[in-house]
Amino acid sequence: MEDVVIIGAGIVGLATAKAILDQRPGSRVTVLEKADDVASGQTSHNSGVIHAGLYYAPGSLKARLCRAGEAATKRYCDEHGISYQVVGKLVVATNPVEVERMHALEGRAASNGIELRRVDGSELREMEPNVEGTEALLSPATGIVDYREVCRALASDVKAAGGQVITRAQVRSIDERSGAVHVEADCGTITARTLVACAGLQADRVARMGGLEVDFRIVPFRGEYYQLPADRRGIVERLIYPVPDPALPFLGVHLTPMIDGRVTVGPNAVLGLAREGYPKGSINLRDVASLATFSGLWKFAPGYVGTGLTEMRNSLSKRGYLELVRKYCPSLTVADLLPYPAGIRAQAIGRDGTSIEDFLLRDSRRQLHVCNAPSPAATSALPIGETLAEQVLGKLD
Repeated sequence: MEDVVIIGAGIVGLATAKAILDQRPGSRVTVLEKADDVASGQTSHNSGVIHAGLYYAPGSLKARLCRAGEAATKRYCDEHGISYQVVGKLVVATNPVEVERMHALEGRAASNGIELRRVDGSELREMEPNVEGTEALLSPATGIVDYREVCRALASDVKAAGGQVITRAQVRSIDERSGAVHVEADCGTITARTLVACAGLQADRVARMGGLEVDFRIVPFRGEYYQLPADRRGIVERLIYPVPDPALPFLGVHLTPMIDGRVTVGPNAVLGLAREGYPKGSINLRDVASLATFSGLWKFAPGYVGTGLTEMRNSLSKRGYLELVRKYCPSLTVADLLPYPAGIRAQAIGRDGTSIEDFLLRDSRRQLHVCNAPSPAATSALPIGETLAEQVLGKLD
């Protein structure tokens, strides 16, 4: 019998496995992953940013874990020889409304102890000659990394400590009984004293499979990206973000230098018709039915009709998408927007129509489910893993 079985070999699942083995060496830990490799879902389809944590509500779990995760991620990369760069981020205001929002954001970040520096328009032009704005906030600690490389190192650490990572092992059923959890997967039946589910886009379904009450639904939002051609990769040195609209749950279309040298433009946010359908036009009838029959989505949607229509238009039109970026980087053209893989954000929405913005856990006597791990979950994964490990080891005790 295993001590712990973990569902999901994304960055949160692997960080949790490592933390359990660090906190209690010799534990029997097995990680099950339905894909062919680790980090095949949301982890490998994000922007690769090591966030500093300047956006989040003061005192929230998200803010606390992001700040700890930024330092922990860099430290882990240093220890394992994983390449990362601290390039910094500029949040750029282009009009008086955005300047006012930027100042409010600056106050929120200060409450979280985040290092920021205000930059005027003249200094902004010196720092980034291709970027225009009235003012900006500089976050010097923001970095970039390939989280797939981090996950491969985590998987190696888990195996070196005696754990197992089994791929092509989709979970079919969960049965908590007789003082144990019995997990039926494609690799066979795993019996464990406890279970941790880090199932991302399938979090609600896996929790329901485990017999837990589920009062939310995972709603997928596609984040569509473009990349710039090779001769435009030097257009910015830092991450360039617009000032976010506090009424919206997303940060807006930004320019991101990647660790491999590419520069991406995005993402937008359109309702996905397939939870794991990364190619454009993907439709999964089960996922569509899940959206159509969920009352919480119908309660959530009216507040975002205008925004949703704009996002859909920009998804269909490069020119509309481009205008969002030209506001602060006017030299870009339609020809500069080349194809790049999309990401999908697992957004938990409650039955009452509220968007769940912080981490959400559900548990039973022998199960612990991560039901919502919003951005910046990749940045925060190591301290998230430590927190989950403490809870699951408490269940073992």
